[in-house]
Amino acid sequence: MLRRLGQAVVVLWAAFTLSFAVLYLLPGDAVLTKLGAGDAGVTASPAELAAVRAEYGLDDPVLVQYGKRLLAALRGDFGTSVTTGDDATHMVLAALPPTLAVTGLALVLAVLLGGGVAVAGTYTRRRWLADLLLSLPPLGTALPTFWVGLVLIQVFSFQLRLLPALGSDGFDALLLPAVTLALPTGAVVAQVLAKSLRTQLAEPHVDVVLAKGASRARVHFGHALRGAALPALTLVGVVAGNLLAGSVVTEVVFSRDGVGRVTATAVAAQDTPVVQAVVVLAAFFFVVVNLAVDLLYPVLDPRLVERREVARG
Repeated sequence: MLRRLGQAVVVLWAAFTLSFAVLYLLPGDAVLTKLGAGDAGVTASPAELAAVRAEYGLDDPVLVQYGKRLLAALRGDFGTSVTTGDDATHMVLAALPPTLAVTGLALVLAVLLGGGVAVAGTYTRRRWLADLLLSLPPLGTALPTFWVGLVLIQVFSFQLRLLPALGSDGFDALLLPAVTLALPTGAVVAQVLAKSLRTQLAEPHVDVVLAKGASRARVHFGHALRGAALPALTLVGVVAGNLLAGSVVTEVVFSRDGVGRVTATAVAAQDTPVVQAVVVLAAFFFVVVNLAVDLLYPVLDPRLVERREVARG
């Protein structure tokens, strides 16, 4: 646990540092965007530009800026949005609930769809059906998220008129964005779980269990699936963090309120405080989910605890 917590701190620090470096090196100026300088008929004097840069500490040397922002971030303070003047942390936290609703439902759908395809594809004895089911995950991973969203809007909103195409109100508006995120994620889960299941079913102990009279269903859904779930569970911990990042494209496509739209707007304006708050939040979410996955390992396979005790001994 102490080692994992130490790794989590390093991950959060790296996320903050890399986001700061990338935003600092990007061409453009958030202060110019704030004052509207460069727009048709809009000008800003050097004194105005200098005053705003001093207000946000952008006139300091880069290492001084980094040190001040890092110390403030340790207190949960990511500064003030350059474009809106609002507290960056509050902006991101206020936009978080709609995004968590989409990503949470997407994760559930991804596990159900991916797990269902993998289990059915490895259990069926019909070769054509197994080939068909197991050919779906590679196809799903190749589909761009924005394209999937546009197709779902065209079919279920414009043609069938079953679900709203845009907006954030109600459960109906949640379904299409969640499915858009779940399809490629579920495809990856299905690939990993199917491969793990085939490996488990080829183990010698499976033949022994079958020889003792266990049914094929019990072996498949009991012994093999439990062992095969470990790699898939590790993957779920990774994709859970990626879903939060993937919400940027999905929320823009479906015009939903949330962290994704806040991020897209902040990146376009090079609003460093807001972008860093989003990046650190995503890294924190990723770390927490993966820590929870690590804690679930001994529950699924008690042998891991025995191996750790032997290794320590």
